[in-house]
Amino acid sequence: MYLTMNRFKVTKSEADAFEALWKNRDSHLNSVEGFRSFALLKGPEAEDHIVYASHTVWADEASFLNWTKSEAFRAAHGGAKSSGHMYLGPPELELFEAVQVLE
Repeated sequence: MYLTMNRFKVTKSEADAFEALWKNRDSHLNSVEGFRSFALLKGPEAEDHIVYASHTVWADEASFLNWTKSEAFRAAHGGAKSSGHMYLGPPELELFEAVQVLE
C-alpha cells in the first residue's frame, strides 16, 4: 500500500468554498489502475487558517506515479491555479509506503 497526502492551509473565509470545490470536482481517480481510496480530511483550526489533507491510497508507488503522468491527472488538476487565493502557501505533499496494515 502507498499513501499520498497533500496538506492545505486554507484561509478561514475560504473554507466553505474549498470544501465545495473538492466535493464537486471530478477527480478521475476511479478510472486509474491501482487507486484504492480517497478522503478529504478537515483538521485543526488556527487563528488564520484551517488545515485540510487530501488522503489517497494506492496499491503501490508505481500506481501513484502512473497517475501523476496520466491524462486523468491533468484533467483533475486543470483548474488548480485558479483556487490559489484560498491557501496560505502551496500544498505540502507527503508520501508514505506501508510498513504494516491491519484490516
